[in-house]
Amino acid sequence: MQPEPAPDPGTVPALLARAAAAYPGRPALRFDGDELTFAELDDLSSRAAARLRALGTAPGDRVAVLLPNTPLFAVLYYGILRAGAIVVPMNPLLKAGEIEHCLNDAGAALLFAWHQDGDEAAEGARRAGTPRIVVEPEAFLATLRTHLPSAHDEPRSPADSAVVLYTSGTTGKPKGAELTHHNLRRNIDEGARVLRLGPADVIFGGLPLFHSFGQVMGLNCAVSVGACLTLLARFTPAAAFSVIQRDRVTVLLGVPTMYTLMLRLAESPESGPYDLSTLRVGLCGGSPLPVEVLHGFEKVFGCAVLEGYGLSESSPLACVNRLDRERVAGTVGIPVDGVEMRVVDREGGEVPDGEVGEIVIRGHNVMRGYWRRPRETAETVRNGWLHTGDLGTRDARGDFRIVDRIKDLVIRGGYNVYPREVEEVLYAHPAVAEAAVLGVPHPVHGQEVAAAVVLRDGASATPDELLGFVRERVAPFKYPRIVWIADFLPKGPTGKILKREIVRPDPATG
Repeated sequence: MQPEPAPDPGTVPALLARAAAAYPGRPALRFDGDELTFAELDDLSSRAAARLRALGTAPGDRVAVLLPNTPLFAVLYYGILRAGAIVVPMNPLLKAGEIEHCLNDAGAALLFAWHQDGDEAAEGARRAGTPRIVVEPEAFLATLRTHLPSAHDEPRSPADSAVVLYTSGTTGKPKGAELTHHNLRRNIDEGARVLRLGPADVIFGGLPLFHSFGQVMGLNCAVSVGACLTLLARFTPAAAFSVIQRDRVTVLLGVPTMYTLMLRLAESPESGPYDLSTLRVGLCGGSPLPVEVLHGFEKVFGCAVLEGYGLSESSPLACVNRLDRERVAGTVGIPVDGVEMRVVDREGGEVPDGEVGEIVIRGHNVMRGYWRRPRETAETVRNGWLHTGDLGTRDARGDFRIVDRIKDLVIRGGYNVYPREVEEVLYAHPAVAEAAVLGVPHPVHGQEVAAAVVLRDGASATPDELLGFVRERVAPFKYPRIVWIADFLPKGPTGKILKREIVRPDPATG
């Protein structure tokens, strides 16, 4: 007689236990042709929990992970949670001072750092006084196997914290968004439901696992249904095509830059033959996807693309288009079940449909708060509503549209200019591959509208031509008076364009 399954405690690692029991021999992770089954992931993460206990890790301790996209990230992620500790995922490209800040801010008890390019991690850990364990795959696995799997996971409740995710710090030092097991479990359920995930799916893992999008919608959603996550250490469109074809990927997770680059490669005569016909749905988030790219991608790849919206502070998914509902290009759909969204003015009053205001969110996905920052938490979460700092609208159907970040708004001579609106026009130009519109200081207007543009390979266009193209299509106060051609646009770890790092060329030198 089969034993009764243990009751689900509502924690994140319980998802792995369930998948390992139901699909022990199925691949949980693929990486460079290698596979890790659910049974193996379950076993190794249990051994990792045992090792953490042997090192003195206690429930509630924060344990930092500074790893690229590798199966060992998942082993440590679930191992830390099974030991009752809190995962602090960190970008492996951080410099020593940034690592020191995150370790000190989180009060990390331990740092697991990748063995390659480890000087910054070593220095950051030294400055913070945090013990560091170097993760070299073969040696690390050999050490894990000297520990017996834990007899049980450390008991945790859904209300306990699971991860502290450090935000990008666009306005000062990065802050840690503290998410509970309940935050994550509900978000995982919603993500799996929206994408209609099942054990036969193969999910593209080209987003960094230290980031909320790749971690929750990729790793955790895959584990929750027994699907496979196929990892890509560093995204390039050619590498993505190779992985999608080799592993017969069905679900694509990406940010606009990834969709743009994949579309450009597919349309290029140098792309070569490829078979991406297994793709059935894509989820795009991080920033608005240009409408031209959305239509082009769906046409070329025959794959529905769902635009969604969220942030680390919302676990991350808050709002998304649906496969069974009419999708309007440029919108991010409707809130997920159990989540409310409103568009409000500066006083917090809801504005009429169609008017621009700040997006606020309330529901099971709202973070507990910023780690040990009660003042910043109180400024951001007011009366249960998460104030996102994003400007948007809601239409009569209930679909939300993200217009811009409040801080990206350009005010030219008293008129509000939303950069995304101008960027959409630039993306419609056949020579434009990427565009970023921003405000630059102006002695008369306060700010002037400026645009940095990257051209498609082999295409040509002058700044004056692009300026004229936009001028014909928008109101006089909106078009950019300053346009320059750039070789590239700076991007963050997920491929999101970082406007704060765009440097305008010296007008004297062009």
